[in-house]
Amino acid sequence: MTNCTLEEHRLTERLKPRIRIEQRYAQQGHTNRHGRFRRAFERKIERPLLRAGLRAAGLYERGVQNALTLRTIRLRLSFPDLPPAFDGFRILQLSDFHIDGVDGLAEALERAISDLQPEPDVCIFTGDYRFEDWGDCQRVYPRMQKIVRSIRTKYGTYGILGNHDAAEIAFALEEFGVRMLVNEAAGIEKANGTLWLLGVDDIFDYGCDDLPAALAGVPPEAFKILLSHSPELYREASVEGIQLYLTGHTHAGQIRLPGLGAVKHNARCPRSLAFGHWRYRSMQGYTSAGVGCSSLPIRFHCPPELVLLELVKAPPQNSERV
Repeated sequence: MTNCTLEEHRLTERLKPRIRIEQRYAQQGHTNRHGRFRRAFERKIERPLLRAGLRAAGLYERGVQNALTLRTIRLRLSFPDLPPAFDGFRILQLSDFHIDGVDGLAEALERAISDLQPEPDVCIFTGDYRFEDWGDCQRVYPRMQKIVRSIRTKYGTYGILGNHDAAEIAFALEEFGVRMLVNEAAGIEKANGTLWLLGVDDIFDYGCDDLPAALAGVPPEAFKILLSHSPELYREASVEGIQLYLTGHTHAGQIRLPGLGAVKHNARCPRSLAFGHWRYRSMQGYTSAGVGCSSLPIRFHCPPELVLLELVKAPPQNSERV
């Protein structure tokens, strides 16, 4: 087999459980958490009413502009067990692209990535490349390829799938140069140390996550970073000694009310884990607000974000904005 064929075979084998569920969802016309009635109500009633209301209030175009106004969050996180070679290691996290749902977002993100200084050491994608959780993916590919081409890192780009994604997206992203992790791990070696990236399949809709499989072959004492589309795996990750949990899915609510925050966070986890930097026992995590939008291409009081994390070898302390 050629390397390309080997990689395709690897993905095909690891995606088999997801593909079976995907085929069942296609026959049913809905997913586990979004039933046929709920999906029809959202598309035919909820979205049109919200759009009409915002237009009547003169707010819709402002919401669209907000969705294209990206910000970069810079955060320094401290870990006593970080391998010394990775002191100062920089991770760019991009999540929840829904890239075919907001015209102009790919170009805005491309500019924001090109402006990053210093450049990240590695980039990670935490899922949801497609706007809807159904339909074809053809509008996703040219936009994601544009984004991937703009990324400059020393150690590459890694990604996982989200609950909106079709399995075929994993193959396309690998063709673009993204190493897709499906219940597996990849080690990054630097000097005399190794940092492990673990990626699990979607827990939210597909239930195909397999953290034990991702941990297979990873030394128990290793420094481990988990990529999971949803924060819902936080208990299991903590038990397994994960040091850093990077996730998204919640969009931080996408529409946040001043003084109140998000109306809903759409994940079965404590609200404190639904946005930004958090701690659970000895594990730290970051839940990104994402770069894209779901349902409607709008945001209010909740800017889309690129997240640039710097890992520091030091005793744990409060996260530090830089």
